[in-house]
Amino acid sequence: MNGVLRVSKGTIAVFVLPCLLFYLAFVFAPILVSVYYSFMEWSGMGEAKFIGLENFIVMFTQDAVFWPSVLRTLYISVFSLMQIPIAVVVAILLSRYVRRANFLVSSYFLPVILSVVVIGQLWKAIYNPAALGGMLNKLLTSIGLESWTRTWLADPDIAIFALCFVIFWQFIGYHVLIQFTGVQNISSDIYEAASIDGAEGFKADRYITLPLLAPVIKISVVLAVIGSLKAFDLIVVMTGGGPADSTQVISTHMYLMTFNSFKYGYGSAISTFLVVFCLVMTVLLNWMFKRAEASAS
Repeated sequence: MNGVLRVSKGTIAVFVLPCLLFYLAFVFAPILVSVYYSFMEWSGMGEAKFIGLENFIVMFTQDAVFWPSVLRTLYISVFSLMQIPIAVVVAILLSRYVRRANFLVSSYFLPVILSVVVIGQLWKAIYNPAALGGMLNKLLTSIGLESWTRTWLADPDIAIFALCFVIFWQFIGYHVLIQFTGVQNISSDIYEAASIDGAEGFKADRYITLPLLAPVIKISVVLAVIGSLKAFDLIVVMTGGGPADSTQVISTHMYLMTFNSFKYGYGSAISTFLVVFCLVMTVLLNWMFKRAEASAS
């Protein structure tokens, strides 16, 4: 046996089957239904009419909101990727200089588990004009930077970036936790052996920590990008896609088309695009990481 636990295929199937059925019923089947309705003209009531690729043609060529919403979704992805290097640095510093750093890591993680409604209302209050008690504008005024004050969520030019900062603040603790766990799992024996050869501090991080942390960084990157592509709830709470559609992203545009305009077929076409977009981005990220690993070796 050599200490290997042998389990029959039937036993494995018994344990895997419930999760597989759950996934098929609540994830895969709705995707297929959405793809089906993307070829239909349907208001949610009555009979659906097959119109082929017309929803996709309208989406790609006539919808003035669609392509800007895709671009804003990519903005959020880029801002989310900026969390990763900061999270890595924080994780390394906590692991090296802070004893019992678990409390700090848990504190950073707290915004992740807070209700999105609470976070949205909190930051709406922070972004309010000074006359309405907005903390940020009051702070800027108090330090002599009154010219920097803005109507942060009412200005179409900067509202999406104000939202990006909130998303950045909310989820950076999530990536700090992931990276901190990765750093903690690196054996101290490796650092002790490297210190004998004079590799300490930044040099040890460059040649030991970062290479060994690469698989964990990959996980954070994929989670950050795919999570950003599906950004929805915080945007709905804070701006609802406004002002003047300046904070619409793919998921909010899909929601408004489906449930506000009652264009279920068109909303399904947008959701189908979002699913394919997420799959393409996942494959592209994996390809980039494999290529980077191959060039490094």
